[in-house]
Amino acid sequence: MGEVVNLNRVRKDRAKAEAKATAAANRSAHGRTKAERKKAEKERAAAARLLDGSKLED
Repeated sequence: MGEVVNLNRVRKDRAKAEAKATAAANRSAHGRTKAERKKAEKERAAAARLLDGSKLED
């Protein structure tokens, strides 16, 4: 049989990912350094992959 999925956990993880992506976008929109903007873009991409159900890769 397949793996048991806790839907509440999935919803909570998605909400965290969305909040993290929004925070990253807000930080990058307010004149951060190039390194901080790059990190924010990486965080947004990771959040998008998480929301799409893909595995996170570094």
